[in-house]
Amino acid sequence: MRGQMVNGDEGRPSCSRCDLHLSCNCSYSGFTSVPMVTDQALSLDLSFNNITMVTQDDLIGHSQLRVLDLHGNRLAVIHPAAFDSLWNLEDLDLSDNQLTILNHRWFNKLEVLQHLNLLDNPYSRLGSPPLFLGLVRLRTLRFGGPDLKELRREDLSGVTHLDELTVHANNLTRYDSGTFGDIWPLGHVSLSLYSPFLTNTELAAVLLEDVCYPETQITLADFHWTHYVSVQPFKESFKRIRNLSIRNLSLSDEATVSFLALFNGNPLRSLSIVGLTLTGEGRWIRANRTDLSSLDEFFVSDVTIIDILKFAMTSDLTFLLQYQKKLSIVNAKMFLLSCTNTQMMVNTEYLDVSDNLLTDLTLPYMLCDSGKTLQNLRVLNISGNHLKSLSTMSRLVTKLTRLTHLDVSRTSYSSMPHSCTWPSTLRYLNISRAKLATITPCLPKSLEVLDLSYNDLKEFVLTLPILRELHLSGNKFLRLPAGAHYPNLQTLTIQLNTLNVFGLSDLQSYRRLENLEAGHNKFVCSCEFVTFLHPQLVGSGDVKITDGKQSYVCDSPLYLKGEAVSQVNLSIIQCWPVLFVSVSCGVALFFGMLVSVLLWRCHTFWYLKMTWAWLKAKRGSQRRWQQRNMDGSEPLLSFDAFVSYSEKDASWVEDFLVPALEEPSDTDSVNPTSPLTLCLHKRDFLPGHWIMDNIMSSIERSRRTFFVLSKNFVQSDWCRYELDFSHFWLFEAGGDAAILILLEPLSKDDIPKRFCKLRKLMSSTTYLEWPQEEERRPEFWRSLRNALRGDDEQEN
Repeated sequence: MRGQMVNGDEGRPSCSRCDLHLSCNCSYSGFTSVPMVTDQALSLDLSFNNITMVTQDDLIGHSQLRVLDLHGNRLAVIHPAAFDSLWNLEDLDLSDNQLTILNHRWFNKLEVLQHLNLLDNPYSRLGSPPLFLGLVRLRTLRFGGPDLKELRREDLSGVTHLDELTVHANNLTRYDSGTFGDIWPLGHVSLSLYSPFLTNTELAAVLLEDVCYPETQITLADFHWTHYVSVQPFKESFKRIRNLSIRNLSLSDEATVSFLALFNGNPLRSLSIVGLTLTGEGRWIRANRTDLSSLDEFFVSDVTIIDILKFAMTSDLTFLLQYQKKLSIVNAKMFLLSCTNTQMMVNTEYLDVSDNLLTDLTLPYMLCDSGKTLQNLRVLNISGNHLKSLSTMSRLVTKLTRLTHLDVSRTSYSSMPHSCTWPSTLRYLNISRAKLATITPCLPKSLEVLDLSYNDLKEFVLTLPILRELHLSGNKFLRLPAGAHYPNLQTLTIQLNTLNVFGLSDLQSYRRLENLEAGHNKFVCSCEFVTFLHPQLVGSGDVKITDGKQSYVCDSPLYLKGEAVSQVNLSIIQCWPVLFVSVSCGVALFFGMLVSVLLWRCHTFWYLKMTWAWLKAKRGSQRRWQQRNMDGSEPLLSFDAFVSYSEKDASWVEDFLVPALEEPSDTDSVNPTSPLTLCLHKRDFLPGHWIMDNIMSSIERSRRTFFVLSKNFVQSDWCRYELDFSHFWLFEAGGDAAILILLEPLSKDDIPKRFCKLRKLMSSTTYLEWPQEEERRPEFWRSLRNALRGDDEQEN
């Protein structure tokens, strides 16, 4: 994490749970004091710890902090200058702590603070001087709790206008008129005034008078109205309320009638009640003349009837239903809504009866099986009821000729008939969270949005030509549906299935697909899939991934399980092993051939072969020397000279050399010559012996070595061996120098470089040239004999 820990006091805890957005979540960590975090943090969540105090030094250095949440601790003491360094703080939550006194100095330096939550602390008043005097940018203010007793006129000085004001004042005993009156505009007000409505209706009326404006959304909470007096605080303010929400409301029959009477002729447009408890028997006939013509929207949910067996609503109260355009009766344990009531809903365009006890038997009574009803209805939400027959539903809604949206999710539909009738206007159908295993042509072709999420579907093959959105999450799909059936599909969600892979060809089958959500599947991270998905996740593909790259995680292979696809980088070996092996073998073969050619061109193989033969022969020679040394004998010399020549020059050796040296000569009467003994491989090598041993042994047993040089010689490998063995004998075994006989003109450049020893000998040794003229040959033989017997003659 970037940045440094501030205030390095020993023993002070630290928190490093900060994400890349510099948001540090240190909640539920058991801290008893403010921990050290990076000084670059923008958001710090310390909620639900055991912090009791914020000192002057705890937050020094956090000038970049935008959000600080201390909700749900045990804060009892905050130093007056604790927040002075938080110049950029926009959101501060001190709710649900033990603050008995609020200090205005906490907020002196928080000039850009926009959201402040002081709810549910045990203070009885806001304090003086005014807390919020310098908070000119404050837009959300929440304060109060069970101990708040009084609100004085100056308490909210400095607060000019708010988007949201929340006040918990169930035990309020004093309220100065105008305390909230100077705040304008005021977007949304939430009030908890349980005790004032029961015991101090005048106080409640004054307070409501200050906040009730036609443009302000009013939310009231925690009311228990037992008689008509309880609703009297609304008598004047109700004339100005346009939008009213009530939470946790308990009504007796008398209070209900009085409450309904407040609607009479008033301009209330929207009424929402969440958590309604009816303690009476439903005898509200005295309110049947109430004018509710201005009420466009009525929402009621979580209804509890204390004595359901005695509760009886009559048709005289159908006036409650005839004006609303939007009507919701949710989770009211309603098992029947009669045809008489629905026929009164002549203006209803939106009807929500979800999470009730309707069944396939009571549904025909609601939709008037034998008559017309709900002729203006466009949206019907009947989800969460005990419905099992989709064919019954389709047949009953066919008469709703303006119906465009139908929600039958969270029902018990387990099968679908092969064909159904639907309104031609139907565009949106939600059958999610049912038990469907197969899909049939029962679905209407007119659909633009279809939600089949969280069923038991394995495939979906149905042509829907104008479908724009298809939701298939939470099923058992192994692959994407074929896009050719949905030429206008723009959005596809298929999360939480058993989808392994999908590719470019799958997406290209959808002609107009723009948004895809396919995360949280069991992806096989193959090379093709990872390579394809990477650009899609960063937004460079043709389709936009809208569920975030963190949703795409590898399930296999095992070594990648749990890894984000966006972080996977597979090597060439993993992706294309056959291609890699083929290319590697090809490259190795190419380099092998290249090296072989280079070695051949450099005669390396010849050198290796020669070296091996030379080493082997050398070991044999060494053994013979060691044996002679052990015996104390001298080397046996059997020949005057070993003759090394090419087989192609054998005729010259046999016709000229051998007769000239091995036969006695009497031509010179003064110095007659005795015959010499020559070693020729053709006649003197021992049969059955390795040729290399023969060569080495012959050289060792010869006083001198003749090399008959010609172009044939330098082309012969055996001649090269003999030359190298002679060189070894000369320098390592103490033998005599070689004698070179040049049969034909041969320069050093004519000798291959591999004959390096021969080239060296020709540079350092005088050689004899074979004369082509007959008259010069006696001199040649005389020189040759002298070279061979030079040492002996000197001794004599």
